Amino acid sequence: MRTMKPTRSMMLVLCPMLVLGFLYYSSGRLHLRTWGQRPQVDVDSSSSVGRIVASVYDKQGFLIKPDGRLPLELQYKYGNLSKGECKPGYAEAKMMSVYPKFMKPAPMFLDRNYKRLSKINTYPPPFGVKSQEKMIDIILGEAKNYGLGGELDSLSCKRCIIIGNAGILFNKSLGSKIDEYDVVIRLNEAPVSGYEKDVGSKTTMRITYPEGAIQKPELYEKSSLFVLSAFKPPDFKWLRHMVFKEKLQLTRRGSDGFWKSVARVVPREAADMRILNPYFIQEAAFQFIGLPHNNGLMGRGNIPTLGTVAITMALHNCDEVGVAGFGYDMSNPNAPLHYYEKLKMSAIKDSWTHNISKEKEFLQKLVTAGVIQDLTNGI
Repeated sequence: MRTMKPTRSMMLVLCPMLVLGFLYYSSGRLHLRTWGQRPQVDVDSSSSVGRIVASVYDKQGFLIKPDGRLPLELQYKYGNLSKGECKPGYAEAKMMSVYPKFMKPAPMFLDRNYKRLSKINTYPPPFGVKSQEKMIDIILGEAKNYGLGGELDSLSCKRCIIIGNAGILFNKSLGSKIDEYDVVIRLNEAPVSGYEKDVGSKTTMRITYPEGAIQKPELYEKSSLFVLSAFKPPDFKWLRHMVFKEKLQLTRRGSDGFWKSVARVVPREAADMRILNPYFIQEAAFQFIGLPHNNGLMGRGNIPTLGTVAITMALHNCDEVGVAGFGYDMSNPNAPLHYYEKLKMSAIKDSWTHNISKEKEFLQKLVTAGVIQDLTNGI
């Protein structure tokens, strides 16, 4: 019996230590495997470790080979929801699984406290508000509303869809499915009336700029938010005229800072007008797509399309994000350019402001990773 006492004592000490060590090692391995976090270590780029880390993420910070799967604990969370039920935080979780640098807090629209948003104060339009603060203060003072309004602001989970204008939407009969979303976002002058079977009948907001806005007042929906995405200083001046119902005095084309004719009237009250947070243009261009910075000024090929800007906004403010009507079939010059007109794909010309190929790469990352759902499979 004497010879067994030391052995028994030693086992009583060793066993808990071995168990704790195993749990610590296993939990660490599980954490890295489920969350897929980028190792926070400084390594020489020439070392083998540096090459391994660099090969996992592209230069924009996106996971190169996403598998579309969520971390295990989130699979359990969303797996218990009923089919079709809104998934709280889903888009954010998916985005962070492929882009760990993603930070969700970013309001949709500017409010009276917009100057607290440091990321937009150092840039002029389209990437910020510098030099336009006085005009913005006047507009916001009259509007007095800065959210989605009504029940939408109080929803604990929002499903949003952005409707692109591409011809791929035509004859898809997606209207009823589009109308199931809580927030339906439309772009520029794309019509709804007469196309409800394919594009739905609900419009929560229409995001546009002066040259893209509907020019015939009778074509506007009866109830929706009018949201300005400002790309240049004259856009804010134009919105002020729309908000205050002032007659727009325009001289000959081009001398007012617009590149084509603009809407003279927007049949909305000030309370239904908003200014899109320009941070979404900045983030989409410089962080997500990797367009030229050009010292924060508008330049050749460094402006994202309005559709991608709207998707970026939705990633920050919606729990689930869908898209429809995105993607142009450039290999087929006779394919319809838009769902609402007879223009063909051959009408597209090289854009001075956009980089369509790089933008498509970014959107494909989101679709492949399951961050957004593409109803028309055009991306």
